[in-house]
Amino acid sequence: MSTKHQNLIRLIFHDPISANIHWREVESLLHHLGATVEPIEGARFRVRLNGVEGVLHHPHHSNTFSKQDIKHLRQYLASARVTPSLYEAGNGP
Repeated sequence: MSTKHQNLIRLIFHDPISANIHWREVESLLHHLGATVEPIEGARFRVRLNGVEGVLHHPHHSNTFSKQDIKHLRQYLASARVTPSLYEAGNGP
């Protein structure tokens, strides 16, 4: 995994939550991890990663995720077994 993607995973899971994470960066990370991302309705996207399906929302009026959206993204990635500790240990997907 590239350093850029490793840093993004750390940033997503870092506290306090960053207010400077862009949709295009997250979408790039998801594709890099092997996820399928498809629009379903409005600003909602169906994401499938490691056998786990979820719905993410493209940020409205901006390309930057809100803190609540980052919390949701964290939960989804953790359920799909994508966390900083798994990648640092070399056990990521």
